[in-house]
Amino acid sequence: MFSQLGLFKICFIGISSLLLITPTATAQRNSAPIPSLVPLETEFLEPDTILPPNIVTANTISQQNITIPSLWWAEEQFDEFGGKLLVNWLAYQDKQRVDLVVSRQPWTLLNYLERYSFINHFGTVARDYNYNVRVFNDRAEPLATYTCDYTTSGLPSCEVLIFEGLGPAGLPVQRIP
Repeated sequence: MFSQLGLFKICFIGISSLLLITPTATAQRNSAPIPSLVPLETEFLEPDTILPPNIVTANTISQQNITIPSLWWAEEQFDEFGGKLLVNWLAYQDKQRVDLVVSRQPWTLLNYLERYSFINHFGTVARDYNYNVRVFNDRAEPLATYTCDYTTSGLPSCEVLIFEGLGPAGLPVQRIP
């Protein structure tokens, strides 16, 4: 059994932690816009699909100029699992959004920090083009988001949410400029 002092210490630490964490989490959640809730458009991932002119995939390469957003270098730099983690990506130029599709098995082998590193890596590159990023598995289930508020001057306020294994609210992590 706990002594009264021991129980008091546990309650005090628990309440103090909640008081310290709750305002921060609330402030972080309000600092970036809500990620797009539109489902992954899997029909654009089919091999012989003719894409609308405003959609770019990992297989779309312009012979005339740089394709925006340019994620090929980022993909090459983050070559986890011998290139088997990232399956494909869709960039919606008119919506300023990139949807990454990852393979389920390699994704489940990543710990939280590795997942954060993955989404932050691509989010940072996409941010240079004023794009937000969402991560889905190959079953079109949402896994993570990197969302920024581009309406502010200077560096945008961005937030990473990782959903899998953390419930529907995810775990917000604000990017520090």
